[in-house]
Amino acid sequence: MLVLVAPGQGAQTPGFLTPWLDLPGATDRIAAWSDAIGLDLVHYGTKADADEIRDTSVAQPLLVAAGLLSAAALNASPDVVAGHSVGEITAAVFAGVIDDEAALRLVRTRGIAMAEAAAVTETGMAALLGGDPDVSVAHLEKLGLTPANVNGAGQIVAAGTAAQIATLIEDAPEGVRRVVPLKVAGAFHTSHMAPAVDRLREAAAELKPADPAVTYVSNADGKAVATGDEIISRLVGQVANPVRWDLCMETFKELGVTALIEACPGGTLTGLAKRALPGVKTLALKTPDDLDAARALVSEHAGA
Repeated sequence: MLVLVAPGQGAQTPGFLTPWLDLPGATDRIAAWSDAIGLDLVHYGTKADADEIRDTSVAQPLLVAAGLLSAAALNASPDVVAGHSVGEITAAVFAGVIDDEAALRLVRTRGIAMAEAAAVTETGMAALLGGDPDVSVAHLEKLGLTPANVNGAGQIVAAGTAAQIATLIEDAPEGVRRVVPLKVAGAFHTSHMAPAVDRLREAAAELKPADPAVTYVSNADGKAVATGDEIISRLVGQVANPVRWDLCMETFKELGVTALIEACPGGTLTGLAKRALPGVKTLALKTPDDLDAARALVSEHAGA
């Protein structure tokens, strides 16, 4: 059983889209998406520096575009799909819930709305390395922080105001080896993003989603979601609520997943899977050079 997953914000690196544009038709496809959303995805994916692509309003559509482009090149039929944070929009396309252009329009609105919400208060995020998850979560709540990403494999990302993050660095939970501030623009997946939820809900009201053609696993609680309307509703609310990737991986186990492929720019989710899903074969699509190995994995594991 094969799961195809899509990474979230922070996975992007300067120039990561460049090799994918050598594939037949790729440049035309990216150019069409760029025109549709008013953002030069080719520039940001090939020439922009790290600071430019850290901008939430740029990073999110760029990640969805890259995920869709790599998945189209793979041309697989997964049994299960899921995405981390903004990757859930990519996964909705994988599942046939919405089409490419609808996804890019939705994520463009999401990125702008989240960037605007982040500008209201100085906020941030920090990763906790090591420690017991229950102990860490309780400590974060005591400091007024949100466990915004509970990623499994011993990884939790805290989010809150800049002052709260500074306090966390000085007062880490018992057992945590290190607190690493992340280079992100705000406290995503917290109440600080509430204004973005309203904006996204308005945009989502224009969609006409189909029910998923394959099993779609949601970040909200790790459960499989059976209807397109419910998937879109969760995509909207998820902006201001924690990502429970740990529960998604638990569901992969329960479903009997035997292989995981991560769409471009792959690496983060395969790293988590290697630690949390022993025995499951993993592959990250980083460049088109990875496609042959990915296709071999598809032929061995898809079609449960």
